Amino acid sequence: MLSATPQTPIPAMPPMPLHPARERLMRLPEVLHVTGISRSTLYELSSRKAFPANVSLGGKSVAWVESEIHHWVAERIAARQQENHA
Repeated sequence: MLSATPQTPIPAMPPMPLHPARERLMRLPEVLHVTGISRSTLYELSSRKAFPANVSLGGKSVAWVESEIHHWVAERIAARQQENHA
């Protein structure tokens, strides 16, 4: 005879995208190298919301999303090109 035992439901997980984004985090020295700005300038721009926000890694550790940093650099280049054509 088969016994009817209650089964524990499997927790629902959000569907995984077919091609998950592979974002990379950059620490401060790499961000400064890629952007060419100083640490004080980075924090000054951040305070004015003119630079991508950092991501907390826990404790006092932070990093920046690589694609956001490259986008910020590309915006600076585009602004320069618009100024040259004006």
